Amino acid sequence: MTAIRTVQQHIMDEERLHPEATGDFTSILTSLIVAAKIISRDVNRAGLAKTVLGETDNVNVYGETVMKLDAYAEETLYRAMGSTGMLCAMASEESEGVIRLPEGKPRGKYVLLYDPLDGSSNIDVNMSIGTIFSLHRRITVGDDGTERDCLQPGFRQAAAGYFIYGSSTMMVYTTGHGVHGFTLDPALGEFLLSHENIRMPRKGKIYSINEGNESKWDEATRRYVKHLKEPDAASGRPYSMRYIGSLVADFHRNLLKGGIFLYPGPKAKLRLLYEAAPLGMVAEQAGGLATTGTERILDIEPESLQMRVPLIIGSQEDVALYQEFVREKS
Repeated sequence: MTAIRTVQQHIMDEERLHPEATGDFTSILTSLIVAAKIISRDVNRAGLAKTVLGETDNVNVYGETVMKLDAYAEETLYRAMGSTGMLCAMASEESEGVIRLPEGKPRGKYVLLYDPLDGSSNIDVNMSIGTIFSLHRRITVGDDGTERDCLQPGFRQAAAGYFIYGSSTMMVYTTGHGVHGFTLDPALGEFLLSHENIRMPRKGKIYSINEGNESKWDEATRRYVKHLKEPDAASGRPYSMRYIGSLVADFHRNLLKGGIFLYPGPKAKLRLLYEAAPLGMVAEQAGGLATTGTERILDIEPESLQMRVPLIIGSQEDVALYQEFVREKS
């Protein structure tokens, strides 16, 4: 009989792997989970509460219209995390600079980076969306954290993961010791371990890309996608195309079933700190790969809080083959 384990129990077990731990890390993740439960509740009732659907009058730093539920998720995460006393800085996809923490509250040794509601353009049509998060240890000395604390490469992440709000709400996270998934039981109000030690299949049969952008793809991507469509029973082709347009949802499917997600250059769209690096850590910890096509995502030195990168992420053999196509072109 399988034991019932909550995410809090699992986090405490992870903390025991580090005798020097103070409990701060556990407190941060616990507060993050509370925020996700609130967001999940309101995502699930969005169709009834019409006031949280649609667009706001605001535009974010990327020139994109902010959805009402996106703004609500941003506010919820700030209220849940800003006063924990465990953080020195926060930065969000929706904010231009480092987010100031509430005055008069203690400061901690961690930095939280997050995308409050990934896939927000799908909110009004009831598609899966999610929250992506990344934790770093601060590297500066002082009271408030600085932009320098946020601009760290992905291989230095202390933890990363996401919440996906779909037919069920799940949390998937890693602290560098494998990837684990937890499903929210609405009756209990608890995330229960449902996917222990997730391993991404080494090779999949799914590719995820916006084919409407084909005219903007580089030549290597065009040849690679054509290759995936060519029938070859021995190689498991053709692949099936599955594309939701919500990075969390597309990545989550491929994490469990295998496959590859592509948002290639030359015009990069996805945010390094809030999307690519945290999902890159999850992918690698599950046995997958994450690259720009020429560079490992987790090795990239961020140049700004808003830096964008191409993202090719998924099963090890699928991503490695894509990289071969890139090298052939060069």
